[in-house]
Amino acid sequence: MNAFNPASLAYPVIALAVSPFLLGLINRTKAVWAGRRGQPLLQAYYDIEKLFGKGAVYSKTTTWVFRAGPIASLGCMVTASFLVPFGGNPAALAFEGDIILFAYIMGLARFFTVAAALDTGSAFEGMGASREVFFAVITEVVFFLGLAALVIQTGSVSLSGVLKAEGALGWASTSLVAAALFVVILAENCRIPVDDPNTHLELTMIHEVMVLDHSGPDFAFIQAAQSVKLWLTCSILAQALIPVMHGGVLSSIYMVNVVLALCIAIGTVESTMARLRLINVPQLIVGAGALCALGLILLFR
Repeated sequence: MNAFNPASLAYPVIALAVSPFLLGLINRTKAVWAGRRGQPLLQAYYDIEKLFGKGAVYSKTTTWVFRAGPIASLGCMVTASFLVPFGGNPAALAFEGDIILFAYIMGLARFFTVAAALDTGSAFEGMGASREVFFAVITEVVFFLGLAALVIQTGSVSLSGVLKAEGALGWASTSLVAAALFVVILAENCRIPVDDPNTHLELTMIHEVMVLDHSGPDFAFIQAAQSVKLWLTCSILAQALIPVMHGGVLSSIYMVNVVLALCIAIGTVESTMARLRLINVPQLIVGAGALCALGLILLFR
């Protein structure tokens, strides 16, 4: 497969436009579990709009790296969205090996975020950067193991190929890989039980501590990048679970509903589980890797 699909150019735009709604849905789910009314579903849009209307404050100790980090991070996420198919339709840019490119574009976004945090010279942000990179290293292994299960079964190393193959995996392998990828979503998007996006407790912060010094439009870029990342990771899991053979508007609407259901599941997990101690987070991620490895073994029976 080596194709550029002009008809699929709308999906990166949809990812950018719809992804903040996912944060609102997760927060609303948590509010329902807590018996509260909660924030408006569109609160993330209001926050991003408000941040764009403010000015940015920069420390004299920072350089252009600190300013470039948020923009580069969002740029990487938008670029990655060109490689992800949706609802049975191929990605805007699809070719053999785009799985590897997708993974490392996500890694490049993390690199810019970490570099911006280190550029502040703050030991506090350095602590968060260290935690982020450590967890990312083991999460990346789990992500590749999950993709390997899809690649081995379908014979394709393109996201558009492996996510469109109906019945690509047996039900046992699908269940194990899906559970592992769900843990990857929680880890990559800084959700409970791995991280808490709402915490400001020094001892437990991971991602949030790296972006504390960003303000105004820079923080809006960070929020938008996180939203798109949530959309992309949920889209991959949704299509791995329920591949759609025939593309079209109805298939896309159907897949949007699956992504929304995954966000409700994330909100439910956050409402029913406590945040893990930092020393226990690697055990969770390694356990997810073991599920992926078992799924791979089942493929070779």
